[in-house]
Amino acid sequence: MKIAPACVLLLSGCAGAQSALDADGPSALAIQNLIFLFFTVCGVVFVLVMGVMVWALVRGRNEPARRPQTEHSMGRVVAGAVVATFLVIAFLTAASFYATPSLDRGKGDPPTILVRGQQWWWQFSYLDADPAKAFQTANELHIPVGTDVRLRLEASDVIHSFWVPNLTGKQDLVPGRENVLTLKAAKPGVYRGQCAEFCGLQHSHMALLVIAEEPADYARWLDVQRGLATAPTDGEAAAGKLVFMSKSCAACHTIRGTEAAGTTGPDLTHVGSRSTIGAGLLDNTRGSVAAWIADPQTLKPGNNMPLVPVTSEELRQLSAYMKGLQ
Repeated sequence: MKIAPACVLLLSGCAGAQSALDADGPSALAIQNLIFLFFTVCGVVFVLVMGVMVWALVRGRNEPARRPQTEHSMGRVVAGAVVATFLVIAFLTAASFYATPSLDRGKGDPPTILVRGQQWWWQFSYLDADPAKAFQTANELHIPVGTDVRLRLEASDVIHSFWVPNLTGKQDLVPGRENVLTLKAAKPGVYRGQCAEFCGLQHSHMALLVIAEEPADYARWLDVQRGLATAPTDGEAAAGKLVFMSKSCAACHTIRGTEAAGTTGPDLTHVGSRSTIGAGLLDNTRGSVAAWIADPQTLKPGNNMPLVPVTSEELRQLSAYMKGLQ
């Protein structure tokens, strides 16, 4: 009776968010097929080994007088097994090398996004030949459906690893070195990713979302993101902007269209439109924003945002301003 629940729990990992067995892109499909191939080959090898072992035990018990001849026969079997092992390993190695190029399968000149891993968040720079159209965002990567998107992977501090199992395999971000990865989503959806290389205290809280949109929706999103920050429309948010500019916030963060031009922390120009804050730590609600501003070190110990002293009134104003940056 306990086997069925265990099987259900085991199979639940074969689908859904962050499952390499639920592929929605060509790179992830190549890796999924490779997994199935390894599983099938290893399963066949296991069955054959167990069968030979049972045969040897039964035969040895039934024919004790022919032990020298049996040992000679088993020697040939072992030799054959060694050769078969070499061939199987060579085949699986070749299959693995064949699947690897799919991680960088971009054709022609696909749009390029610079991905920079930070402790502990993701910076995405959407590059463009026209500098006026380039912009940065954080922790949410938007891509058009059915189009190859090339990611240039860099790290600012330690080694990170970009991994969105439903769309592609893992690729490291190494300080001082640029790696390349190609993404392509087969259908619209929200795909969760994660840093897959231990990078410090908050490694487990370094998530990201890849949001695949139809080309028309993606184009609209680009137009919004390229625009300047939304001006406050009510008194509380306007007061929050004044608080933001008067505190040390403006020295670390950029809000395009204002005097804030810091580069240490995430670009907050359109932070109110994002689904989460803290690299997937909290849903992006006004209460979560206020809690983060009030005490970021309690929520995510070790992150680089210092505690900025604010009054309760200033906290309400700041959270209103942040949520208004759509």
